[in-house]
Amino acid sequence: MYSSAFIFEPGEYDEQFYFLDNQIHEAAASVNGFLGRESWESVDGKRKNAIYYWENMDALKEFSRHPKHIEAKRQYTKWYKGFHVVISEVQHSYGDGKLEHITPNNRAKNS
Repeated sequence: MYSSAFIFEPGEYDEQFYFLDNQIHEAAASVNGFLGRESWESVDGKRKNAIYYWENMDALKEFSRHPKHIEAKRQYTKWYKGFHVVISEVQHSYGDGKLEHITPNNRAKNS
């Protein structure tokens, strides 16, 4: 499993941004191997993080080549003050079993 985190500082959004943003989410969901998405915002609201989860690297690469994703990348300076992307392989994930999450709970039930 892989995650791709898109960390950014928002700028000014327009109608085109919202339209394209929605299309990008639909494009990600259409990729075989897309597992889900979540997003976070810093306490001060200055930075946001959209995290996409992928079954494998091939799925992530397929999304990165999607025409809507490429279109958005070409225009990012219109809508963002800056961005940073982190691609990670999920090695382990666990919890107490009380919070559902996209990643599996790898902790043994007896722990």
